[in-house]
Amino acid sequence: MPQIVKLIHCAFFAEEEEWANDTKLYMPYDVEQILLADNANCVAVQTFLRMCNLPYRVEYRKNAEFMSPSGRVPFIQCGKYLIPELDHIVTFVNNKGKSLTGHLNDKQKSDMRADLSLINNVLVNAELYLTWVEPVTLKEVTIPRYSSVYPWPLGTVLSYSKRSEVIARLKALQWYDKSIEEVYNEVDKVCSNLSTRLEKNQYFFGKPTELDALVFGHLHTIYTTKLPYTALWDTVKSYHNLIAHTDRINSLYFSKKG
Repeated sequence: MPQIVKLIHCAFFAEEEEWANDTKLYMPYDVEQILLADNANCVAVQTFLRMCNLPYRVEYRKNAEFMSPSGRVPFIQCGKYLIPELDHIVTFVNNKGKSLTGHLNDKQKSDMRADLSLINNVLVNAELYLTWVEPVTLKEVTIPRYSSVYPWPLGTVLSYSKRSEVIARLKALQWYDKSIEEVYNEVDKVCSNLSTRLEKNQYFFGKPTELDALVFGHLHTIYTTKLPYTALWDTVKSYHNLIAHTDRINSLYFSKKG
């Protein structure tokens, strides 16, 4: 890893540098460690890179979130740059001359940004709530997975430190005091909005964009993550066009690629 970490928040990148063929994507171990929200974001970034036909290699690290410039996963190392999270990675890729939104007009771009924000403000918080607040999932899934890669008692200490961090976020955003039914209702509203946007189309805006990647990341992860209760998946699966969208992207970008 480079000694000088460059966290990119704006559009001032080295445009003359081409995408590095040895670009690495860092994330937690996906089988035994990673949790719902982080996995959704990691899948979304991988999907976006595949949509852009950009090469990368996944590097699994138990401390990936502590290595990340923003403290969030995934992050990529492309040349001398470290770039965390989907929105920064999209901007970085755009500034290297690769964009999935060139066919959109200003209104469509505005609509897409609103949908991206909705997902990040609702689905992510719902996933964090279900992972770190709901007591059965916390005990049976979250603590065992999050602590699995660390020796005792470090794993337990880090787990409850992470829980305190997440709870502080949820309280600040007025999510912590929601009932579980209210959380599922929020998820349902987002899915309803996305389903209406998609209608009978293959993609939200005619061709694959980062919105398609982000929606796929979350819905695919919700489908493939084993939780004590099925209510989250039950909420999502009633939107048949979203499920068809998820199946389509999985088939196109992951079935024949490692």
